[in-house]
Amino acid sequence: MIIKYTEHIPALEDMKKYPKELYALGDVSLLQRSKVSIVGTRRPSLYTQHQTKKLATSLAKRGVCLVSGAAMGVDALVHQGAGFPNTIAVVANSLDIRYPSVNRHIIEGIEKEGLVLSQFPQTSKAAPWSFVVRNELVVALGDILIVTQADENSGSMRSVEFALKMGKEIYVLPQQLDESNGTNKLLEEGLAKAIYDIDAFSNKYGVVPKNEEIPRDDFFYFCQTSPTFDDAVSKFNDRVYEAELEGLIYIENGLVRLV
Repeated sequence: MIIKYTEHIPALEDMKKYPKELYALGDVSLLQRSKVSIVGTRRPSLYTQHQTKKLATSLAKRGVCLVSGAAMGVDALVHQGAGFPNTIAVVANSLDIRYPSVNRHIIEGIEKEGLVLSQFPQTSKAAPWSFVVRNELVVALGDILIVTQADENSGSMRSVEFALKMGKEIYVLPQQLDESNGTNKLLEEGLAKAIYDIDAFSNKYGVVPKNEEIPRDDFFYFCQTSPTFDDAVSKFNDRVYEAELEGLIYIENGLVRLV
């Protein structure tokens, strides 16, 4: 059930203006947990896809709640890597609308097991300006901001501007030259720090688990062998369709290929 959330959230005092209204759908107790915000491009490289999910999984295993914007690409990977019970999705529309439609199953899962937040009353559709509003709330909720991949002048870099104004630490993944120019520039200018060891980094923000091993994603290892579509569905069921919708794989001549 959609509720109007009226309890004070200290972290939101860092925003230019405390939200006039805040709507919630799901487990509001997640707001009490240690939180890390992760954002990035809607078209992540294969390297960024793997490392973003690994990072979200590693943090969630340590009791950290992951905050992102429910968009395609990095956002979706964050929510999936963390697991829906460990994630907060902030959307740029009202909670009676699931947008983008390609992430409908992800948003529905977060509604049931995690938390979805919005500053917009019912029937409000997403608009260019509402994404900016969404981004500020995503950044404010997290103790730090991580940008896993971003070009210059992208929406993710606007989130960086919010983080800088709020005095939050910014972290990025190390990337190749001429790829993710936005995050590379942050490193060059000393505005962000690089994450070189995901487990060591995650240990700083949550409880260190007894078992340090992060389980590998067998689905992606399987897809590296270019299996037939029928074999992939037989082994992983709906995971195949979800990965195709997210743009992580594509089907070519009956075979599954990684993007």
